[in-house]
Parts: sequence; structure tokens; C-alpha cells
Amino acid sequence: MFRTHTNGELSLQNINEKVTLSGWVQTIRDKGFMIWIDLRDRYGITQLVFDEDRSSAALLESAKKLGREFVIQVEGKVIERTSKNPKIPTGDIEILVEKLTVLNESQLPPFTIEDETDGGEELRMKYRYLDIRRNPVRDKLIFRHKMAQKVRNYLSEKDFIEVETPVLIKSTPEGARDFVVPSRMNPGQFYALPQSPQTFKQLLMIGGMDRYFQIVKCFRDEDLRADRQPEFTQIDCEMAFVEQEDVLEIFEGMTAALLKEITGTDVGKFPRMTYVEAMKTYGNDKPDIRFGMEFVEVSDLVKGKDFKIFDEAELVVGINVEGCADYTRKQIDELIDWVKRPQIGASGMVWIKFQADGTVTSSVNKFYNEEDLKNITEKFGAKAGDLIFLMSGTENKVRTQLSALRMELGNRLGLRNPKEFAPLWVVDFPLLEWDEESGRYHAMHHPFTSPKPEDTPLLETDPGKARANAYDLVLNGNEIGGGSVRIFDRELQSRMFDLLGFTKEEAEAQFGFLMNAFKYGAPPHAGLAFGFDRLVAILDGNEVIRDYIAFPKNNSGRDVMIDAPSHIAQEQLNELSLEVRE
Repeated sequence: MFRTHTNGELSLQNINEKVTLSGWVQTIRDKGFMIWIDLRDRYGITQLVFDEDRSSAALLESAKKLGREFVIQVEGKVIERTSKNPKIPTGDIEILVEKLTVLNESQLPPFTIEDETDGGEELRMKYRYLDIRRNPVRDKLIFRHKMAQKVRNYLSEKDFIEVETPVLIKSTPEGARDFVVPSRMNPGQFYALPQSPQTFKQLLMIGGMDRYFQIVKCFRDEDLRADRQPEFTQIDCEMAFVEQEDVLEIFEGMTAALLKEITGTDVGKFPRMTYVEAMKTYGNDKPDIRFGMEFVEVSDLVKGKDFKIFDEAELVVGINVEGCADYTRKQIDELIDWVKRPQIGASGMVWIKFQADGTVTSSVNKFYNEEDLKNITEKFGAKAGDLIFLMSGTENKVRTQLSALRMELGNRLGLRNPKEFAPLWVVDFPLLEWDEESGRYHAMHHPFTSPKPEDTPLLETDPGKARANAYDLVLNGNEIGGGSVRIFDRELQSRMFDLLGFTKEEAEAQFGFLMNAFKYGAPPHAGLAFGFDRLVAILDGNEVIRDYIAFPKNNSGRDVMIDAPSHIAQEQLNELSLEVRE
């Protein structure tokens, strides 16, 4: 056998045992008369020792020829170390090597295989198989595995059945762009890779599966960022004979259990917030509620003072940054420049300081006297030592801009502690949103989301005001899950397709299979999907999902390790009836 033990399990209890170990050479310390080697595998490190008094000359010579990352096998006796290492589990022992076998040699790796490496991100992605040998990467993949186990155990105990759904499906016009796959046997026709198993899980409910889940790969051809990849993993779930409360109860329970088991955090009952409240108070639908800085609207207090920027604005709104009145002009100007960046797009920002001595000053003293400014600070509930930032503009735009500033200040002030967790449900989203460019409604969630029962009549009179029976689970300013109660009535689903601009023929071509299924007794059903990569990263105190994926893509959607995507041979293109235009 290649090993009797792993490199992380031997201790003083194994003294004088004959053992066989295998692994990679981590480090070599050659003193001439004595050589120490750290042997590494997934489980840890064990120190090997060779010396001229107890090892043969041939064995000592073989040890001298080893290099970093050589794969070796050793046989020897467990002895007590004279110089112990309390930092590793095997630090009390070492192996006096009696036999050494080189299983495979290695070139010198392009970066050091250590916790603190000298390799840049792009280089490590190119040699990801080497990067995985490092503890930080390996530990994240193990953490992901344990999370998946806990999810499967929880849902299985709640009577959910894991069912695999197809990966080659039909492209639909709603949502993000699909990745498409040409069909050789059906020239000119294409499969799509699923953005979600949405319609299949609804069909499983019609099929009587009752409670379904799947930890499933999904695909979206969209622009990338730190928490996004072209292929990602969802915990996809659906339940029959349920209402919104049933879904929220199950998945609040699952999230609370994960937080408790993994982070030791007992969060209690999750708060709830409507979409309208979230946008009004925080400027986005996934607010981080670990810190304050709630929005305060002051249009009524600041207009009519001859300050044109505020007078002409649809909305003037601000945040109170507690304890920051001592910010220097340089610090404030840097923040003003930050909100003026193209990514934020603000034209500027007004500040008001409530000084420690009780006086109030601002960047607009020319237009507002001290009484005006004190009225504003009172509306914010500000106290001496606080700093207020005001922004103005069109309602939707200025809320988004102020939200970005709030999150940036939260980061700069250390208010977004990765070891603190604050989940909440955001509910009652708009069902539809109007798109000026296409001149039609788009589904805010997806076309199969049911309106709130009391809002169903609005579909005939004022569709834009209808609320969706939808819900998002937010954790630390990140959407980690979202779902809805589904439409299960054929007529209501047909009406939804009408509102979304589908002709009867288009709706039949795209979703006829689902509409036909509704003819055969579709039960009330609802579901939710978690972004598994994001959930794993956040519970491990991180927001970058790439480190928790074994072989991730870079920000251009490329796999730099295997160099994909890539060109394919003309013969393959001919078989697929495709022509590539450069």
C-alpha cells in the first residue's frame, strides 16, 4: 500500500510504530550530516528525518536529490521530536526514514506552495491544480463540501427529494443571456444551458414529487464580477401545497441552522422588510442591516432657499455618519470624488458637520443659516460629533448613488464585520417593470411568479402597480436566495405572457409544454433557490466566490488553465452547420 497513515494523524501515541507515508515534499532543510523534510498531503504535514548516524549513505544521498513538490513514499519509525512544533498536530513526532521511494519528480513550481505565496492571482489560476495544494484554497473547498453535506442532510430530513434535471434545454427570451449549444443532429437548432431548472421543478410538482431540491450547476452569459461566474451552483428547491409562509419557515430554518453550526451565530427570528421599505430606507433591495445610516429625506427642509441644485431636484436625501464630524476637508473631498466616479455617477455631495462644541457648519453655509442646518440635523437625529451627507437628483438614481456611498462608508469605518451575520427577508417586490427601450413590461423575478392574490385584479387595470408574491433572503448586504409563489392556473399564466409581450404563438412555442401540464391538475406550489457559491463564501467570512470554486473563470469569463473558450476545428463547425465570422 502507498500509505498506512496520512500526514496529519500521527502523534506520541504512535511512538516506535513502523509506518508508510506518501505525499509531496514541502520543504527541505539540509545540514549535510542531517536532512529534514516536511512531507505534505491533504491532511497535514509530517517531518521526516535522515541522518548519517542512523541512515545509510545511499539513503542520505537519495534524500539530497529530492526537490520541492517531488511525490515520494517513505517507510520508517515514529520517534519523538527533540524540537517540537506546537503549530501543527504532528509537531511532537517525526519519522526516522528507513526507505525512500520517489513516485514522481517535479519541476520547480512557478510559485511557492505555501499559505503566503508569491504567486499572483492570474498565475495561480493558470496553475490552479498547484494552487489547490495550498492550505487556504484546500480548506475553502473542504468548507464548501461540508456546507453541501449540511444542506443535503437538512433538506432530506424535511422530506425533500434530490432530483437531477436536464442540462441541455430550450432557450427562452426572458432573463439573462443563455449559453447556447448547437445540435449536430438537428442542423440550425440549438440547446441552451439552464440559467435555472425553473420550469422542470414546476413540472416535478405537477408530477407529484411534492418537495424537490438539487444542488445544481447553472449558467448565465453575463458580465462578471467578484461574486459572479458564468457557471455557478444553486441550491434549487420547490414545494407543493404551500404558501409563502411555509417556504420562508423552511428556509429560514435551514439558514439559521447553517449559521449556528458553522459560525456559532444564533440570529433568532429573521426580520422582514418590504421592497418599498428597503428602497426607501437603504436605496437597494439587499440592504446590509449590520449598521445604521438609514436614509432620511429632507426635500421639505432644503428647498426654497435659492440653492438651485436642491430646488430643482426630485429628491434630496442623506445619511448620518455617526462620530465623523472630525473628517478633514481632504477626507470629505476624497469621498465627493468617489461618488463622482462614472460607476456611481453623482454630480456632487453636500456635507453638514455637527461639531463637538454644538455648532453646525456645512458646505452650503451661503444658502442655509445655522437654524436651517440645525433643523436638518434634528430630522436626522444627529448628535454632536456627527457628519451628514446629502445627495440630490431623480428619485431612483439618487437612492442608488447614496446606497453605494453608504456601503463604502460601512467598509471604510469597519462596520461590515465579516464575522457578524444579519439576515433578513425582503418581500413584496414589484411583479413587473416597464422597459422604455423595448416598450413593454419585463418580469421582475420571472414569468412564472404569481402576483399577490389581492393584486391580481391590477393585471387588468394597472399592471405596473401589482406586487409579486416573491421574496429574497439577504445576508450582510448580499442576496443569497430568492424565490416566489408560482402561477399554477393556466389562464393567469396566459395573461402574464400577454403582459410580457408574447403573442399566443410565441407563448405556445416557448412554454407550451408547461401550459399543457397545467391542464392536468397543477397543485399550488412555490420555491426558492440559494446562490450556493455566495452562501459558502459569506459564511466563511468572505464575499469573493472564486476562491470557493475548484476551477473558476477569470473576470473575462476565461479558464486560463485550459485556455477556454477556444476555437474549434473546421470539421466540427461543418458537422454543426455553423459558420464562424471573425
